[in-house]
Amino acid sequence: MDNLELFNEADVSTLHFENLAKSHGFESVAGIDEAGRGPLAGPVVAAAVILPEGFELPGLTDSKKLTEKQRNRFYPQIRQLATAVGVGVASVAEIDRINILQATLLAMERAILHLSKAPDHLLIDGITPIPLKISQQTLIKGDSRSLSIAAASVVAKVVRDRIMQSFARQLPEYGFAKHKGYGTRLHRQAIAEFGPCYLHRKTFSGVKEYLEKAVD
Repeated sequence: MDNLELFNEADVSTLHFENLAKSHGFESVAGIDEAGRGPLAGPVVAAAVILPEGFELPGLTDSKKLTEKQRNRFYPQIRQLATAVGVGVASVAEIDRINILQATLLAMERAILHLSKAPDHLLIDGITPIPLKISQQTLIKGDSRSLSIAAASVVAKVVRDRIMQSFARQLPEYGFAKHKGYGTRLHRQAIAEFGPCYLHRKTFSGVKEYLEKAVD
């Protein structure tokens, strides 16, 4: 799990880390990010994206800095233009069984394994390496510093939002279409009124207190 040298990122291309890795001999660099670590309900979703040489998509950045409309506009463009895109999901049951950090890493592993082209170097948003025997570098705020991580953040967010919207049709009382499982006041009020459902993370504060009122 090699770490490439860090650098002063002022005034550099958003493909700098990808190009730096390639200058060290790597050929297939994947950006990795996740969506859904913080919510009280729903799965955690990770994406892995390998971008082609010279990739440009003006305005693409960390998904949290984009509106839903912007993310939905970028999503099909990333799918079409990327060399490879992989998505991995860890379920609510897995989150409760192995904890959210380990479930996130599991989703990331699955995303990498679902790539149609095997990467030889990973750029990972955050501080935790993935337990795979692949060269990798973790990047704090990587979704704002690396274009491939930014692309992965958009893919993960859009896929997860769509999953939660599909659940919203089955469980309209919880308002999943609005908050996507995050701990908003509306969501917390719904948990207090109706109790947790099968989508809620039973080990999370804000849910476990209401388990006696759980809904099957």
